[in-house]
Amino acid sequence: MATANEMIKHAEQKCKKSNARLTPKRKQVLTGIINSNKAISAYELADYCNQYFDDKFPIMTIYRILEFLEEESLVHKLQTSNKYVACAHITCDHEHSVPQFLICNQCQKVKEIHINKNIVSELNDNVEQAGFSMISPQLEINCLCSDCKPLH
Repeated sequence: MATANEMIKHAEQKCKKSNARLTPKRKQVLTGIINSNKAISAYELADYCNQYFDDKFPIMTIYRILEFLEEESLVHKLQTSNKYVACAHITCDHEHSVPQFLICNQCQKVKEIHINKNIVSELNDNVEQAGFSMISPQLEINCLCSDCKPLH
């Protein structure tokens, strides 16, 4: 597993390739997300940044930075909780499929997985047959992680 510093270096390289800049404040917010090891809200990030860095981070600044990090595919927003997680593939250079998230109901740990494109296609077909249009194929599945699952 990559360290936070390795992930930040890869994030900088990804941003350079897309002619974007990972500024010091953006790095600090991304570091907070990486170090949280679970989904984290914008307000929790503001608290983290205010505690660990000399700068004060107004909440609107945090939201603008999160929007940038999302656009650069460095973080994902969990729609059900309005929280953010670092992309599990920051250190990869190849294209990935649609991310799916397993979220532990007890400890809030999040694991990013990918499902077969055929399953996403079948899901989209089912949605269309029901008279709807899929906006996002991202799934967030409530689970119990192995640490929280009771032993039988």
